[in-house]
Amino acid sequence: MREEFQAELQEISELLVSMAEAAQTALRRATGALLTADREAGELVLVNDAEIDALYRTVEERVSDLLARQAPVASDLRMAITALHVASGLERMGDLADHVAKTALRRHPSPAVPAELRGVFSEMAEVADRMIAKVVGVLRTPDAETAAELDSDDDAMDELHRKLFRVLLGKDWPYGAETAIDGALLGRFYERYADHAVNAGRRVVYHVTGVNPND
Repeated sequence: MREEFQAELQEISELLVSMAEAAQTALRRATGALLTADREAGELVLVNDAEIDALYRTVEERVSDLLARQAPVASDLRMAITALHVASGLERMGDLADHVAKTALRRHPSPAVPAELRGVFSEMAEVADRMIAKVVGVLRTPDAETAAELDSDDDAMDELHRKLFRVLLGKDWPYGAETAIDGALLGRFYERYADHAVNAGRRVVYHVTGVNPND
């Protein structure tokens, strides 16, 4: 029975890794659509978001079933709780990539952001990609120290978010309110994506150590 239980926990962990990898791919494609007006990439994000949602529902069902049948305690219970929280955040990350892609598709065939903003969005995408890659790693092989690094990794995203607003609110901004609003919303999507990566890291820390980093 114990071996079966551990096997089920491992399968749930693998589902989480698949979700994180899908969320990473989604933002990469969405960024490509955003910066290069790649319609196919944007449309793929919308299609694949349904797959992330399906994985989320599967994790919820598997964890709920496991809790009902096995009544886990200690570290096993923490793993189950972690899985629910992380899956929820990963599903939201997929939604945020979806929002980026929809913005890109709405402006197609023109690029969705002007040249002045492409550099900062490219940097935001790179930071987000590094963070979700780290999430994939700590979900595959739980490590509290590496997971805790995501808190400080987010500082780079916060600085880029501030940089974006300095451009949008600058006196020489030439593109009008609608483009500025799009830019602000897009910045929020990337910033929130990084926040969810931080939360995933905190949940892994909790799973490994039993200490809630939010306390």
